[in-house]
Amino acid sequence: MQAVPLVGLAHGSRHPRGAAAIERLMTGAGSAAGLDARPAYLDLAQPDLETVVRDLAAAGHRAAVVVPLLFTSAFHATVDVPEAVQTAADAVGLELVVTDILGTGDDLAALLAGVLADAGVPSGTSVLLLAVGSSKPAANAAVADLAQRLAEGREAPVRAAFGTCDPRAADVLPDLPGPVAVLPLFLSDGLLLDPVRRLATERGLTMLEPLGERAAPLVLERYRSVLPRLG
Repeated sequence: MQAVPLVGLAHGSRHPRGAAAIERLMTGAGSAAGLDARPAYLDLAQPDLETVVRDLAAAGHRAAVVVPLLFTSAFHATVDVPEAVQTAADAVGLELVVTDILGTGDDLAALLAGVLADAGVPSGTSVLLLAVGSSKPAANAAVADLAQRLAEGREAPVRAAFGTCDPRAADVLPDLPGPVAVLPLFLSDGLLLDPVRRLATERGLTMLEPLGERAAPLVLERYRSVLPRLG
């Protein structure tokens, strides 16, 4: 029986390395599970979701699982994703099942803790958790809560900062004692990361890389969670 394909629906970025990281993430997820896994984008990059869904239909698939590659329930998750999925489903006639977003739950917290450990960031090093940010307070609060959970068991604090809203990285850094590591809550490089990279270089901070392929287990968990709905 042919496995139901997986589409990772990312926001998209104009950054020259943005799409490549998402493509590697989906290739890694597909290889790990032995299934057809493809990227699609809401904006700023190609292919869009309808194009990918048409390709899947042409390949003989009758359904697909769409995993929104988003960390918070903000505008993109609540408006853009449903609209893109409905448009693609109506245009092509393929059954599309949408999973929960990647979110900020305990599985993501464990992944981030592993990133810090693998990078050799000591417990006594402060951590700046950098997220995109949202005009929706609840979305930013979810990131701040994630930072608090990451701080559990660490000697130094973990604080959240945002690329599009307050508090910004430069505002939070004075409150962080000792050496600081910047942990991006990003799947890929983006234009919002570049100024923080420069800031990290200027101040001698440790700058970690976006999650990239390390997020593949989260993507696959979301995918598998909806398979029973496809019979």
